[in-house]
Amino acid sequence: MRALARRLCSVQLVSVRSAIDTPAPEREALPASLQKAVREKIRALKLPANFERTVQSSYRQIADELIARNKQQAPLCVGVCGCQGSGKSTLAAFLKLLLDFDGHPTAILSLDGLYLPKRARENLARDIHPLLRTRGVPGTHDVRLGVETLQRLRNAGARSRTPLPAFDKARDDRAPRKDWEVFAGQPAFILFEGWCVDARPRPETALRKPINRLERECDPDGVWRRYVNAQLDGPYRKLFAPIDVLIFMQAPSFDCVYRWRGLQEQKLHARSKTGRAVMDKQKLETFIMHYERLTQWMLKEMPRRADILLPLAQDQHIRAVRLRSRK
Repeated sequence: MRALARRLCSVQLVSVRSAIDTPAPEREALPASLQKAVREKIRALKLPANFERTVQSSYRQIADELIARNKQQAPLCVGVCGCQGSGKSTLAAFLKLLLDFDGHPTAILSLDGLYLPKRARENLARDIHPLLRTRGVPGTHDVRLGVETLQRLRNAGARSRTPLPAFDKARDDRAPRKDWEVFAGQPAFILFEGWCVDARPRPETALRKPINRLERECDPDGVWRRYVNAQLDGPYRKLFAPIDVLIFMQAPSFDCVYRWRGLQEQKLHARSKTGRAVMDKQKLETFIMHYERLTQWMLKEMPRRADILLPLAQDQHIRAVRLRSRK
């Protein structure tokens, strides 16, 4: 659990600008076997070949910082947060590669894997609000399953086998349990990645006015947005409580989300074995409106408390790795 002392102590981001924005130090080339694995991962994820430079510099710097922070025997739980299309899953995948190679077994739990099954969301849509049929916002995840999975990973032993929940977006339903990845052994790190990982609720007064077309037309009385906010103030506190270190991938603005999420749609289609359909512009805009309120709030408040802040350029490139001073 994120240490109480860390919450109470005054921990500040490095205040000297030159220290914050200094590029990652020059590093030796990756070992040949790791370099090969990195290039294979780049090809598998259909990333440009020059992405290897990002792994060599920024990603290695982040991995080194996590190793330096992990001074306890229990696994270090690392939250990886960022808006849609910011590169959370890519970052998590390469951090796992780097940490595993360095002898630190790493498990990845995706918030997307915790989506409620379709039938459960249909029940929420019927009983609470129709917008809860669309997966994504707080209230559409299986919080109990997430808490149990994190507990199992934290308590795992050398011979443990921990199933990691998965969701089939093509079917819009939870993947069969037989298809879940199983983490073997005891992790040194748990990477918990998702678009609203460690998000905080907003004051009630901030929820009164609709902020986009979706809210004006489908939630004029605020039932949906108040329900989402209440989830963050209730069940999701327990889900996010184990996070020891928070990484936030900071988009330049919310406007980037539309373009980035559109690119993500194309990639998902290319990787899909079933020919996953791509959302058209109108559907994509409506879909992203579900996330706008909370994303805008996170862009405002999360940089102040993130342990590792990654400001992103318009092209998703990491402009700097900003580290909050360690205790």
